[in-house]
Amino acid sequence: MSATAESTAAKSSKTTSEPVIETRNLGKIYRDFWGRKKVYALKSLDIEVKQGEIFGLLGPNGSGKSTTIKLILGLLFPTSGRAFVFGKDSTDVRKNERVGYLPEESYLYKFLNAEETLDFYGRLFEMPAEERRARTEKLIKMVGLEKSRRRQLREYSKGMTRRIGLAQALINEPDLLVLDEPTTGLDPLGSRDMKDLILKLRDEGKTILLCSHQLADVQDVCDRVAILHQGELKELGRVDSLLKVQDVTEVHAKGLSDEAKREIQEVIKRHGGEVLTVDNPTTTMEELFLDIVRQSENRPGHRSVE
Repeated sequence: MSATAESTAAKSSKTTSEPVIETRNLGKIYRDFWGRKKVYALKSLDIEVKQGEIFGLLGPNGSGKSTTIKLILGLLFPTSGRAFVFGKDSTDVRKNERVGYLPEESYLYKFLNAEETLDFYGRLFEMPAEERRARTEKLIKMVGLEKSRRRQLREYSKGMTRRIGLAQALINEPDLLVLDEPTTGLDPLGSRDMKDLILKLRDEGKTILLCSHQLADVQDVCDRVAILHQGELKELGRVDSLLKVQDVTEVHAKGLSDEAKREIQEVIKRHGGEVLTVDNPTTTMEELFLDIVRQSENRPGHRSVE
C-alpha cells in the first residue's frame, strides 16, 4: 500500500467518539545541567479535545502553554503522565501525517516564494506532482496571497508570513491543526479573515488547538478553553458558559415604549412588547482571564473545572 493510500485509510478509520487529543496527568520538569529540578513547567494536566471543535489554550507567559503544545506534538518527552493524539502516544511519529502546525515564529526558507515553499513541503509528504500543484493553487487562494505568490518570502510582511505559514500547515490536509498565535502581525481586517478561515476549517471537520494572547480572538472562535497559570489548569469549560454572569439577569426586547422599558417583564407583555431573550449576560474573555489569574495568585492550588 502506498503512503497516500495509507493516509487515506487512516483518515477514514477515525471515530467521532475518540478524543483527538487527550492528556492524562501530564507533567514536565525542566532540569539544570546537574539534573536538579529547575522549573516545574506543567503539573498534572488532564484535558480532552474532541473531534471538530476549536479548543483554546490560554495563559500568561510561563504558564505552560508552549510546553503543552510541544508535548502534544511529540517535540518533548513528559516527566510524568502521557499525551495521546488520535489514540496514539504523542511521541509516535505516525500521527504527524494527520497534524498541521503553525508555530508562533514561522521558520520558512526566505529565498523561496509561496509556490516553491508549498511545493517543498508537499514533497516532504511525498505528494505526487499533480496533487502538489492543485493543493498549492488552492491554499494560495485560500490565504489571499495570489498577487504575491512569486515574491520571495524575505520580502513578505509579518502578516503575509503568517498567511503562508498557515498554508504550509495545511499542505497535507491535516485532521488536527495546531495554531500558536495565528493572528500575530495581522491588521484588524487580516485578523478577521484569519478567524473566519479558522471557523471555516472547523466547519469542514478539522479539529483545531489554538494558543493565543489575543483574548478577543479566542472569544470569537473557540468552543472550549483551558486556562493555565504557573503550570496548572485553573479553568476548563465552554466559552459561552464561562463568560456568563450567573447572578445577573438580562432582558432583550423590541417594540417597547419608553414607559414600558422602565418596567419589569410582566409589564412589557402588557404594553405589547416582545421579549426576545431572558438570559444571563456575559463578561469578556479578557475579564475572565485576568480574574482567574488574580484568584490563582491569591489562592494557590485552587481550580474550578466544568
